[in-house]
Amino acid sequence: MRSLATSFLPRALGALALGAAAGCIQPRTLVPDDSDTVMAKAAPTGLEDPGAPGPYRVGFLSYGSGTDKRRAIYRDSVAYRTRSVDASILARMEPAMAKARKKTWGFGSDAFPLNARVWYPDTTGAFPLVLIVHGNHGPLEYSDPGYEWLGRRFASRGFVVASIDENFLNGALRSENDARGWMLLKHLEAWKALIDTAGKPLHRKADLSRIVLMGHSRGGEAVGVAAAFNRLPYYPDDATLRFDFGFAIRGIVAIAPVDGQYTPTDRPTPVRGVSYLVVHGSHDGDVSSMSGMRLYNRLDPTPLAGDTTDCCFKSAIWVHRANHGQWNTVWGNTDNGRFSQRRLRLDALMPAEDQRQFGYTIFGAFLDATLRGRSQYRTLFRDLRIAGPWLPRTLYQSRYLDASYRALASFDGDVDVTTGAAPGVAVRTDSLSTWKESEITSRAPGRGATFLTNAATFGWNNGTDSFPRTPAFVTITVPDSVRNAWSIGRTSAVTLSLAWLGDTPGPRKTARDTTKKDTTARADSAKRAAPKSAASKGAAKKDSTPPDLTIEVEDAAGVIARLPLSTFGPVRRPIDVYVLKRKGRDKAQFATLAELILPSYTMPLARFASVEPRFDPARLTAVRLRFDKTRVGAVMVDDVGLLHVR
Repeated sequence: MRSLATSFLPRALGALALGAAAGCIQPRTLVPDDSDTVMAKAAPTGLEDPGAPGPYRVGFLSYGSGTDKRRAIYRDSVAYRTRSVDASILARMEPAMAKARKKTWGFGSDAFPLNARVWYPDTTGAFPLVLIVHGNHGPLEYSDPGYEWLGRRFASRGFVVASIDENFLNGALRSENDARGWMLLKHLEAWKALIDTAGKPLHRKADLSRIVLMGHSRGGEAVGVAAAFNRLPYYPDDATLRFDFGFAIRGIVAIAPVDGQYTPTDRPTPVRGVSYLVVHGSHDGDVSSMSGMRLYNRLDPTPLAGDTTDCCFKSAIWVHRANHGQWNTVWGNTDNGRFSQRRLRLDALMPAEDQRQFGYTIFGAFLDATLRGRSQYRTLFRDLRIAGPWLPRTLYQSRYLDASYRALASFDGDVDVTTGAAPGVAVRTDSLSTWKESEITSRAPGRGATFLTNAATFGWNNGTDSFPRTPAFVTITVPDSVRNAWSIGRTSAVTLSLAWLGDTPGPRKTARDTTKKDTTARADSAKRAAPKSAASKGAAKKDSTPPDLTIEVEDAAGVIARLPLSTFGPVRRPIDVYVLKRKGRDKAQFATLAELILPSYTMPLARFASVEPRFDPARLTAVRLRFDKTRVGAVMVDDVGLLHVR
């Protein structure tokens, strides 16, 4: 219609109109890509691409009701007929909606079918089981075929993969994510019968002692709900519904998930005793913020009582230029409906095949680590750079913690900024301009959009060339009691999560600034020499120099070993993201342009001992952040502690 309208205008007026329209379009804005350097690290010897095609021939079948009104694959082609389940307590609907849906599907929530597409290794033996479930989409544009790329690849690598049909829960239904998660557990119940049926293709094919659940979008929240329900005796919102699951779910994978659409007893869903991976694209045009960080922050990776497996770890990976829909081949790049061609900067997206290549490698590494006990793949999540030979070139930000983690400072326990997370641990600072604790906010629009965890903000201003000051620093102490209880030594690693902020702190006050006159003079001197704040009129161009700082570890003899933080991973300034086409719309719609992910850095004490042989890791007394490599800056820091590394 737009081209038809302009064709009736005079040529000059038409050109003017087109020029004005072009002026309203946001230029394609991408931050400089450092991946050719960052991701050039070689993979460790003996570590192979966990997403490469495997040796097995792939078989395919479907199971389901055998009576499906709309889809032949679940009516005429099922290899197994499964019973329906009564989900009416969980998937509640108003009478008019229930009637309309029953007319569409031929069944109501009291008779949901257990339908799935299955890819499996066409050979003898029992293989780990992976269930993957879609999220919300047009209910009649079926989403379950969209994970065939994962099903075929991982079946070739020795996994049984089932893509679960929950299309009948899609559409305008709300508050149904508890039903989505519960349905996954009912599928696992059905699998007991599938593998016990002699003479059928899946007879003894799946090993139910090794299970991973994967979910996309609302399905990404559903897998967390399923992991929680798996350990509960009753449905939290109506205890007349008894649970008796207890499946051996080793891990859950959330792909661009939502969080908080289901809150049992009005609380975030608690999950523990499983490994967790969440991935999210920067250019997600549907779920605008990395909501899965909320579950990452609250998930407890401590093994459950009696669990003898090598459990557990959690990882979060932010992928620059990935979107929401390209994880599913049916959805494609049209995030959030058919108007995305008008709204979204689709030309900024990574190619769909690159996005799926990332999925092959990262999901494959998770499956190998959790279901096959290949703990060497955990190193990939601790330091994503070693996967560089297999991953598409783009920017990544990742976090990692595991069950060996012991917190020195988590900034959540109290309102005293000087105390750590363990008894006797203290936080001491010198010459900071900013020092506070606060919630980590997300870029999602609206007030109260946070990741439900606190972090510390440290800002500094080390003066000017003409008026330099001693670099500011933060010290976290490690008392004898903690060092002995945690058996700290050469196999220990310091870990922390840190994000560079866009703030430009003002000049600091030191003990020497004792008079108002002296303080004012120093402040005026620094103000004249320092670049103007980005918020001020005529602001200078943003500083593009790579930021860095020094990490110091000190032992009881006072020996200090130092390494730049960049030794252990890229240190970047905030990565602004523009998802929408219309100029200025991103700034108006989102709380911030950059998402605060706080990438993790795992720093083995043995690395510090290699640069300072006198340093004794077993006598660690302090970890220090020295802000000596960037004159002015601010960082947000979380999860400072120690890990055991192999």
